[in-house]
Amino acid sequence: MAAESASGYIQHHLQNLTLGRLPDGSWGFAHTAEQAKEMGFWAFHVDTLGWSVFLGLVFILIFRMAAKKATSGQPGGLQNFVEVLVEFVDGSVKDTFHGRNPLIAPLALTVFVWIFLMNLIDLVPVDFLPIAAQIATGNEHLFFRAVATTDPNATFGMSIAVFALIIFYSIKVKGIGGFLGELTLHPFHSSNIVVQIILIPVNFLLEFVTLIAKPVSLALRLFGNMYAGELIFILIAVMFGTGILWLGGMGVVLNWAWAVFHILIITLQAFIFMMLTIVYLSMAHEDSH
Repeated sequence: MAAESASGYIQHHLQNLTLGRLPDGSWGFAHTAEQAKEMGFWAFHVDTLGWSVFLGLVFILIFRMAAKKATSGQPGGLQNFVEVLVEFVDGSVKDTFHGRNPLIAPLALTVFVWIFLMNLIDLVPVDFLPIAAQIATGNEHLFFRAVATTDPNATFGMSIAVFALIIFYSIKVKGIGGFLGELTLHPFHSSNIVVQIILIPVNFLLEFVTLIAKPVSLALRLFGNMYAGELIFILIAVMFGTGILWLGGMGVVLNWAWAVFHILIITLQAFIFMMLTIVYLSMAHEDSH
């Protein structure tokens, strides 16, 4: 495989199927990466949205099926699997979240399973799903990325939703005064009212940066790890197209080795996102008074 074709192959696999406004004012799909950029903010990554919704429905259907078939007698394999997963998440919530909120455990379970399923698609060989999409649409140049968590739009969307819950519960538990007090009266505090007023801008800057860092760290940690994992799979796939026998053989070995190790990564990333969500919401429930 020539260097130019290898570069084009990598860029093609890292480009989303983008729907937006074309230069003539009509709506349609971008045919080049440059055209996708020109669509601006109001463009939709259809592959990211489609796979996110689809895997969310898979999660719902599997757990609904387990709930409908649940029995107090001898449980089946699906019920055992779901019960183990629910107990694992419930134990993690109880160990970390010490308040009372019926939303936290279901949210943690949803976050863990949904992100795990989106990450799991990364184990499908990099050409299978894009080629299937090209065959289905009849467009051999179609862009298509199946791993939603390699798209920062998806990871930031999830982290912003968590951030909105942090703000909501911070105000609900502490009141608007307590919430604003945390942003302006900490970490530096003085008994002198004049000094405290002077410190308000400094406190606000420090606390605001800490607050904003929560959704940013959530989104970038998940995106960065999954993007790197996908890129490694793509680079290994390039080895198969070189026409060099020993390099292709090495690619087979590396592909299987990385896939086995990547199973740990996709599970760990789902777990980290879930745990940080629980921790941040636990902090929001802590009464400052």
